[in-house]
Amino acid sequence: MEYITELIRTRRSVRTFDGRELTKEDVDKLSAFMEKTQNPYNIPVEFRLLDAKEQGLTCPVVSGTNLYVGVKIKRVPHAEEAFGYSVERFVLYAWSLGIGTVWIGGTMGRDAFERAIALGEDEMMPCVSPLGYPAKKMALKESMMRKAVKADSRLPFETLFFDGAFDVPLTTEKAGSLAELLEMVRWAPSAVNKQPWRAVVQGNAVHFYLKRNKGFISDATGDLQKTDLGIALCHFALVAEKCGFELNFSINDPEIATDSNTEYIGSYLLSL
Repeated sequence: MEYITELIRTRRSVRTFDGRELTKEDVDKLSAFMEKTQNPYNIPVEFRLLDAKEQGLTCPVVSGTNLYVGVKIKRVPHAEEAFGYSVERFVLYAWSLGIGTVWIGGTMGRDAFERAIALGEDEMMPCVSPLGYPAKKMALKESMMRKAVKADSRLPFETLFFDGAFDVPLTTEKAGSLAELLEMVRWAPSAVNKQPWRAVVQGNAVHFYLKRNKGFISDATGDLQKTDLGIALCHFALVAEKCGFELNFSINDPEIATDSNTEYIGSYLLSL
């Protein structure tokens, strides 16, 4: 994953696959990567490859593949953030192999997927993903879905990132060496492309927050927008490491003034 910024910029959600089975070499690589996924919360995340035909799995928005990855995690504090972080590392690695994915939390036969991964009462499975080689042309339904959520657009940099406090927008010029890291956060995927992450830069600390939207919490999926924040944290950390920063993660709230819809998630302290 040497070219992490290129992977982030080029990766897209894939729902239309070309029908080819993954090569044994690619399956072996994915399986090996699943065993070493990490997250800053040190919460174990379990991946399983699933066969739709053998296990009776259905997902009406996906075509051209029968292979899925199911992922589960214990229902513990910060589970959603850890899930998002670990799964996004896997998603980016798959893309580096030319393998497409898409985060699916609702448009699937959830009961069958939960049985297939043997989901326990103390576990949850926020999302699954198909795995396959992308078709040269996406299906009409996929094209319409992407258009509906404006999948290729993002909020402005100054709307998402702040200089010391939430009333001071951060410009790319002021962000300096952090600009590329934050730009890769800006391009992270999120549920219905709501882009709920916000970050406040204070010296060498970057504090991440969730700007909440209604309708993204359920017993089955947990808090999907916290999963989105895990994805954002993953992008930030991978690019920071690529740029030579040393990182220290913490969940010590800096107590920056926020509104009632904004929740502190975690912080990265950086040093070269």
